[in-house]
Amino acid sequence: MENNVIELRNVIKRRRTKHVGPLNLSIPEGYIIALVGPNGSGKSTMLNMLIQTVLPDEGEIGWFGKQFPKGLPLDIRRQIGFVPEQLSSEERYMTADEAASFRSLWYDSWDGYYFDELMSKFGVPREVKLRKMSKGERRKFEIAAALAPRPKLLLLDEPSSGLDPFAWKLMMDQLRGCMKDGSTTIILSTHIVDEIRRLADYIVLMHHGKMLGMVEKDSLLDNWKECWIAGDASVVSELPGVVSMLQEGANSISFVTTECLEVERILHSAGMSFLKTRGLELDEVLSLWIDGNTPAGVRQ
Repeated sequence: MENNVIELRNVIKRRRTKHVGPLNLSIPEGYIIALVGPNGSGKSTMLNMLIQTVLPDEGEIGWFGKQFPKGLPLDIRRQIGFVPEQLSSEERYMTADEAASFRSLWYDSWDGYYFDELMSKFGVPREVKLRKMSKGERRKFEIAAALAPRPKLLLLDEPSSGLDPFAWKLMMDQLRGCMKDGSTTIILSTHIVDEIRRLADYIVLMHHGKMLGMVEKDSLLDNWKECWIAGDASVVSELPGVVSMLQEGANSISFVTTECLEVERILHSAGMSFLKTRGLELDEVLSLWIDGNTPAGVRQ
């Protein structure tokens, strides 16, 4: 039975120009969840509600199987690491070492050796004030500081923004390393398709403040394909999950389906097979999903 690290129940946040929610979501322990969607879809608002820098107007949030109506206690906050999209201005006049020393006071589990290792690998200057750092250097410091306490829940809001390719690869390696013992959960807001493909176990799609569901990434990519078969529209119209089709000749038709594995089973039982298939790119899949083509197996 899965242990849920996060539970959102009818969570709503009202902003002056947009409305986020109601959000209903259960995040299981030990997985990487990619939070995706267009700019302004509510991803950052959701992450900030999970760390309680933004409070919901309605609904309930549970952390590690418990609810805290009066706010997150310190022992729960110590289990959460956070890299925000907009970096804090509170430490801007501190050096990286001073900011790390300050943060370490809040975390019993702060691993100074691990922090030093990450700072060295990332090449972050230790004696430069944070406000003097480049965006990439500041981002690398934030990642190192978020990983140093070895949190049980890691919230990352566009963490690769400003990173060079070498730092990006190092970040990816460290995030994979966090998952080895199976007790860490990562919620990652990102626009980087390669991050989603390489890291995510599940994808959560948001659009216009609404959550369109959560689905297993591998299942999504295995099932959403463009397929070619011998035949015409009358054959394809009986198949499940078809979202579009195109007659490409007298005896060939192509179609996009959200249930490729089931289509393959049906064709095989009828003595037919694909002429060829093409896996859809992730951005194609997400666009079709936003347009109302709900994936098989989605959790809503």
